[in-house]
Amino acid sequence: QVQLAESGGGLVQAGGSLRLSCAASGGTASSYAMGWSRQAVGKEREFVAGVPWRGSSTYYADSVKGRFTISRDHAKNTVYLQMNNLKVEDTAVYYCAADPLGLFSTSWSRGTVWGQGTQVTVSS
Repeated sequence: QVQLAESGGGLVQAGGSLRLSCAASGGTASSYAMGWSRQAVGKEREFVAGVPWRGSSTYYADSVKGRFTISRDHAKNTVYLQMNNLKVEDTAVYYCAADPLGLFSTSWSRGTVWGQGTQVTVSS
């Protein structure tokens, strides 16, 4: 079973930057698509960014395009989310996702493995 360990959340002022990391271990983690979703208080969890297990494609929610960048280090089984020009509305718990069925759009399959989440708070 794949396990995910997230790090990098915190408090930052609007316009600032943070980088989230998610390390995968166990199972066949290297063959999973990986990425991030987030959930703000009172809202449903939403897709943020993702990268398939191979190839150069990346997927982003419209709300983060041009500000967030996802990258993957296959040697370390780790995915990163560089978040720049953060806005108050980016405040949420960010969850790392690992999808065994791959990634072909801005949604995760039902079999997706989730991390425990890391809080990102952007102050005005």
